[in-house]
Amino acid sequence: MRELRFWAMGCQMAVLLEAEGPAAQTVLEAVPEWFATWENVLSRFRADSELTKLNQHSGHWTQVSDVLAEVLRVALEMAESSGGLVTPTILTALEAAGYTHPYEIMQRAGADLATPSVEGGSAAPAPDWRAIRIEGNWVALPAGVRVDLGGVAKGWAAEQVANQLAEFGPCLVDAGGDIVVRGPRRDGEPWVIGVMDPMARDQDLALLALEQGAVATSGRDYRRWLRSGRHFHHLIDPRTGRPAETDVLTATAFAPTGPEAEMAAKVMLLLGSDQGLSWIEQRPRYAGLVVLEHGEPRVRFSSRMHPLLLAPA
Repeated sequence: MRELRFWAMGCQMAVLLEAEGPAAQTVLEAVPEWFATWENVLSRFRADSELTKLNQHSGHWTQVSDVLAEVLRVALEMAESSGGLVTPTILTALEAAGYTHPYEIMQRAGADLATPSVEGGSAAPAPDWRAIRIEGNWVALPAGVRVDLGGVAKGWAAEQVANQLAEFGPCLVDAGGDIVVRGPRRDGEPWVIGVMDPMARDQDLALLALEQGAVATSGRDYRRWLRSGRHFHHLIDPRTGRPAETDVLTATAFAPTGPEAEMAAKVMLLLGSDQGLSWIEQRPRYAGLVVLEHGEPRVRFSSRMHPLLLAPA
């Protein structure tokens, strides 16, 4: 088993590859550079990134790279699949909630950076994603609309790496919790993936056994900050333009691809446990579980999640 760990896109990354030979080692060692290249294109926190430049030219047609055009198309596909609940047009709302810098910088700086501006009722629903136009490598954002590709970009990146490594052998790519597997493993066994307990972060509340596909977790338990006695977090409900108010603390979804798993986890959290599980039950390719902040049972599973569990829940 070859293993590589590194920091990228504001997250800890891990790549596992079951393959021998110098060619496999060479491609594995190239993965951090792939992520660095994509981050230079897709990060909203970098003043010189291609995404930042696109956001600065809203209201006009802008020529973009193949990578940015592709990820933006995927983001719009996820917006359509989610009925607009997972939309890239939330950047203004994220900043209004205080998420203006990479989270690791916010953690160090504390109250000096995260100063929400939505406490006084000024929040508004996110702009309509359907107004974004893409024609080949040309993109037009409506005037005043800016996009964030964070979650979708991680899921997309994990998918790209897994597709490349799978040519050499079974692999697992963990992009900060957005996990894509291509297997089964060489011994015929599935990859075992732990779903962390948000109440006890050193423990797993479930183990998933996967041979193919993707898993992602979305939660209010980590990227959050306290200002004026109130908790803010990074999961924006586009219907209100505010951090989501929901009974779900974390949601974990299984789907065929990284972007789909990322999208499905967010939908379950935004809709709340009852509607979220109902939504995922209506989609045969997806499965999920939600962890409630209060109440019992604390963990609720969709029907298709049970066959993926290593041990019965």
